[in-house]
Order: sequence, then structure tokens, then C-alpha cells
Amino acid sequence: MGDVISEMLKRTPLFAAHQRRGGKLIEFGGWEMPVQYSSIVDEHLCVRRSTGIFDISHMGEVWVEGPAAVEFLNATCTNDVRKLAVGLGQYSQMCTETGGTVDDLYIYRIADSRFLLIVNASRIEADVAWLKGRHAVFAAAEQVGVEDASDLWAAVAIQGPRVIDFIDTLFPGASKGGACVAAPTGLIKNQIGIWTWEGSDVFVARTGYSGEDGFEIVAPAGQIESLWERALAVGHVGCLQPCGLGARDTLRTEVCYPLYGHELDDATSPIEAGLGYFVSWDKGDFVGRTVLAEQKAGAITKKLVAFRMTDKSPPPRPGYPILVEGVRVGTVVSGTQSPSMNVGIGMGFVPPEMAGPGRPLSVEIRGRVFAAEQVKKPIYRKG
Repeated sequence: MGDVISEMLKRTPLFAAHQRRGGKLIEFGGWEMPVQYSSIVDEHLCVRRSTGIFDISHMGEVWVEGPAAVEFLNATCTNDVRKLAVGLGQYSQMCTETGGTVDDLYIYRIADSRFLLIVNASRIEADVAWLKGRHAVFAAAEQVGVEDASDLWAAVAIQGPRVIDFIDTLFPGASKGGACVAAPTGLIKNQIGIWTWEGSDVFVARTGYSGEDGFEIVAPAGQIESLWERALAVGHVGCLQPCGLGARDTLRTEVCYPLYGHELDDATSPIEAGLGYFVSWDKGDFVGRTVLAEQKAGAITKKLVAFRMTDKSPPPRPGYPILVEGVRVGTVVSGTQSPSMNVGIGMGFVPPEMAGPGRPLSVEIRGRVFAAEQVKKPIYRKG
């Protein structure tokens, strides 16, 4: 039965590389991906202290380009792409008319009228269908194109404080497009440049999902394995090691980065999830704006909070009840044992009037109730 399920799952171009290096493979959003190589704690601490490399080839790549690309993206996403110089990226969301989240994504401006969208793996088909639906009713549809290129591209993320020790060796010389810099270490946060790998363009962005310095590299699918192996070869100076989805999840939870299906979904808005900073109100109308504005003015029924356990307890997990004075008021949406702090941490939704750093709450874990307190985001802070 397990073999049948495995055959139904999608695999990235790095699947064989994961097998060779002993990655423990699991199902994740319809993909067969490594959850760990050594251990989740070891890989987590490696990223915090040195450097780790992740396969993120399961994520989607969508091109939006044409003379009306800016207007189209500003009508469909919450952030304002007019703020992006060529070679700069921004975090954004796509929302429904009722304010729910279609997906959260990164938008990179590669050229004046050419944008690269990086979307969540489990949402590629839904996102592309939604974008094409919006394109069909866009007034200047003939001046903008939407192309799903997810099958043509793959990606890795190299994260950690020692990535600067070797990233310039991996991509020597100046960028040839995007942000104009003399070397990858010349990129600032959220910038993206173009380098050459085996004769093809690759996109190198100073972004990531770990709370550490790092780079995300998008390359042609057929060349990602050679890039992965070369990175591991030159990355020894930064103690680089391969990492799986387990560490990726604990890292992002410590710094309160959202994960679609947990902090965000089609019934949860960016305002409720505490992501209002990424909603631009002065750019004109966009899908969901009316409802989001009402929520910003105070019309929300739930609010995302971060917490840490104050009692010794098993780790909090998604789906566990959140209680205040013994009454269930919400649900944990992300939870783990923090490898950096050695304490249970998590995020969950509670009524807005019960939200605020320092306020107590409890989490029901395996039928027992354990004390916790709300904390300011991010939960983990360096130093």
C-alpha cells in the first residue's frame, strides 16, 4: 500500500539526491519530500548557527508580464508592486472577495514589465486558475500574460549566518540582470539578481523562510541537481548540510512566519493573521479590499497570537484547544518544541479581546491542560 501511495506522489528533480544522502521521505502536500536527514533538531540548529540547504523545488513559479503587468498584479494582490524597483521582491497575498486568503506568495520584479511569482506547492493549480480567472475579466487583459512555469523550474534555499562564506564562490562575478551587484553578497534583503549556471540563467534572491540570512535560488529543473551538489561541495567552509521539511517548519514557527493551511486559508484574512503590513491601502482597489478595510477598522472575530508554554509540557501541536480560564476560546494552528529555546511554542487564533502579549492562556495537550502565555512576535529573537 505504501508503494502505491508513493507512486501517486509528485517528486522534485532532487528526489534521487535525497535518496543518496539518506533523507527520510514523507508525503507533504502531494509531494514526496525529505522531512529530515540527521534529525530535525540537528538541522534546525545547523541553520541557526551555520548553514543549511533545503529543496524547495515543490513550490510554484508563475510569470506575469506585459505592459499592464503592474496594474494586473495591483488589482489581484494586497501589496503594491509599484514599490518594487527592478531586482526587488515583496511578500504579498491574494484574497477572495470575502477577504479569505487564496495564497500568500513572493513577487519579484525581474524587469520593468516582468514579474516572477513564487507560490505555495499545495496551491499551484488553485493559484493559476484564480489568476487566470482574474485575467479573464481584467480590462487590459491583452496587455498582460500569465504563465505557469512550475514544471520548468526548481529551487533550493540556502539559509544561515555562514552562507556569506561561500555564496560568492557558487556564483562568481557580477549579476547580469535584476539587481545590479558585484556579487551575491552585494544583494540586500529581498533583492534578486540573475547569474549563469551551466549556460542558463538562474535567479538568486536574498530571501528565505528561516529567520536567518540566506538565499533562495531558482534554476532550470534539469540543472538543479548539479547546483545542489556543487553547493554542498563549496559550502563545507560554512558547515553546510542538507535539511528537511521538519527543520523548515520549526524554524519558521520560531519566527512566526505563516504557512498556508495553518495561519492562512480561504476562511482567514491577512488582517486576522496579523499581516496587515503587507496590505497597501493607497494603491486603489484590489480583490477583497472592502472586507479587509472593514476588518482593519475592527470588524474581526479572531486574531492570531503567538505563545510559549510556561509549564513543562509535551509540545503543542496544530488542532490542540486553546483555553482561557478553563473555557475553549481557540485552536493551535502551528506548534512545536523550539530547538533554539527548548520550550514549547506555537501560534493560534483567539477572540481579539483576549489577544495581547503577556496575557495567560492554556493549551490542552493529550487531555491535560498546560499553562502558557502570549508573547510578542517573533517568538525567537537572536541573542
